[in-house]
Amino acid sequence: MTVSVAQALSEAAHDITPRPPRNATPTPCPCAHPHILADRPDGTVVRHHDVVAKSHAPDTDRAALTARVATAAHPLLTGILLPPLPVPAEKGDARVTVLHGRPLTLWPYGSPVDPEDPDAAPWEDAAKLLARLHAVAPGALQLPAPLPPMRGPAKAALAIARMKAAEPHPATSAVLRAWTRLPAWARNEAPSPHDRAALCHGDLHLGQLVRHPPNAAAEGHWLLIDVDDMGIGDPAWDLARPAAWYAAGLLAPDIWDRFLGTYRAADGTAVCPDGGDPWPQLDVPARALTVQTAALALAKSAAENRPLDEVEEMMIEACARIAALPAELESEATS
Repeated sequence: MTVSVAQALSEAAHDITPRPPRNATPTPCPCAHPHILADRPDGTVVRHHDVVAKSHAPDTDRAALTARVATAAHPLLTGILLPPLPVPAEKGDARVTVLHGRPLTLWPYGSPVDPEDPDAAPWEDAAKLLARLHAVAPGALQLPAPLPPMRGPAKAALAIARMKAAEPHPATSAVLRAWTRLPAWARNEAPSPHDRAALCHGDLHLGQLVRHPPNAAAEGHWLLIDVDDMGIGDPAWDLARPAAWYAAGLLAPDIWDRFLGTYRAADGTAVCPDGGDPWPQLDVPARALTVQTAALALAKSAAENRPLDEVEEMMIEACARIAALPAELESEATS
């Protein structure tokens, strides 16, 4: 990203930042330079004071993004999703505009999860938010355009493509073998066979939660952010990442039990509600997220010319176990 693009994003956020009263003592802008929160091929995020400007990928489907942002603004999602801010009327429709050829959305700033304090990670809050999200009937939203399928399987396929385009690694073959063991729908090669059309986030991890208003200490202020992958699909996909981490040994059993128990207690629909085995629903999505994570690890390590770290190695090892899994032990969902 060029400095000019970052500055343009900062100015877009600046344009809707509340101004002090005319008779107030002038104060310098606290954001003299763009505060870049993220800069990736699929999106650049810049903060200006309490406003965040997000520049989406150039190939973003504008109609799909508009429907997703409208969902975040819908009253039925109040207290679940961070609502968007309106863009200036002269620059686009109510919530989406274009800047430097890329769709732009504006959002209030929220305090993210502290990566230095894993014991305070809001797993239970995430579980409650997911259960509430999955309970919203998509047909009740009455959006200007229909919501597309959630992009979980599509993101997994993109990760595989990115790995294939990178410098070959000895572990690549194990990841590809694990990928081929997944059913076609989990590889984004066929529609999902499941008759569960829930409203899904599509890319749930702890980086997708913020407190709003920022630094609010009161419980209940956690909200989900990032609607780029939101859509209609199997709600089990939203539990797939923590399930994959648990299966790989990255998430402690007590944390997983608290997360899953809280989701069930909140009437979450992704798994059976009676305390039975959740893995018939979670197996395929969890394996897909394991492969996706491992593929991205190989692509990133190659791009950065560095060895795999310990966590990345554990995901590669999990892929090797998936690849070696006897066919008769695979979930019926793979057939």
